[in-house]
Amino acid sequence: MTTLHAVWTASLALLLSPGGLLGADPDAIPLWPGGAPGSEGRTEKEVVEQGANGERKVSNIHQPSLTPYLPPKDKATGTAVIIAPGGAHRFLAIDHEGYNVARWLSERGIAAFVLKNRLARETNSTYKIEVHALADTQRAVRLVRSRATEWGINPKRVGVMGFSAGGELAALVSTRFDSGDAGATDPVERQSCKPDFQALIYPGRSSDIVATTNSPPVFLACAYNDRQDISEGLAEVYLKFKKAGVPAELHIYGTGGHGFGLRAANTKPVGAWAARFADWLADSGFLSKP
Repeated sequence: MTTLHAVWTASLALLLSPGGLLGADPDAIPLWPGGAPGSEGRTEKEVVEQGANGERKVSNIHQPSLTPYLPPKDKATGTAVIIAPGGAHRFLAIDHEGYNVARWLSERGIAAFVLKNRLARETNSTYKIEVHALADTQRAVRLVRSRATEWGINPKRVGVMGFSAGGELAALVSTRFDSGDAGATDPVERQSCKPDFQALIYPGRSSDIVATTNSPPVFLACAYNDRQDISEGLAEVYLKFKKAGVPAELHIYGTGGHGFGLRAANTKPVGAWAARFADWLADSGFLSKP
């Protein structure tokens, strides 16, 4: 391990450790304070389970929300990322594909928001990926833009990042968007839900990802030893964006498997993918201060 990578890993360990630099998780903000369309009457509480490694997964989500991680004002770049954790649409891997990433980004001046969306494939679910989960993702983009001034965000620098199943949602909202309803009584609904950039980290259903000339710039990352549909599929996705004339960057790491996320204990090269994402943001002009 190089000296530079060792320093990066040590800093990450401090940042992601319990009681680390940024403390406890902030309070979540409901996407629809009056209840999400399609979840009327659902008042059950979320289920949080903790694994042997201390990481949590969340399920039984009926009140979709965003958890904000805002950077210190003296570090703020005006850029925001909405993070959609994976979990096969059955649960959300909320730590290594959610809160850990949000803390890391916010410490570097990037406002981060962890999305808790409704789950279409958990047992007895009545939700659908391309209806309810997509609506949650679209609403998240609108909500961040609607409060951009309050949160010190440039409304033209709001992007999405998704892992595995969350990558499906990030890709969907980057294709299925609108400019908002100017006449809506709800100010959130007046905002566009088109992301300004997208980061797809080992996204599921990669063969279904669509690239058009109107797609936002994209950052892609996975591991060579992931499932074949992802490790080979993401290379094909890159070519789709290339042919569509959409700025794209692809990283395929030699090892890492599926679900590497962001963990302090990961000292392999794949563990530094977030730093490459930040480099890409800067190189693409998204990190210069307003």
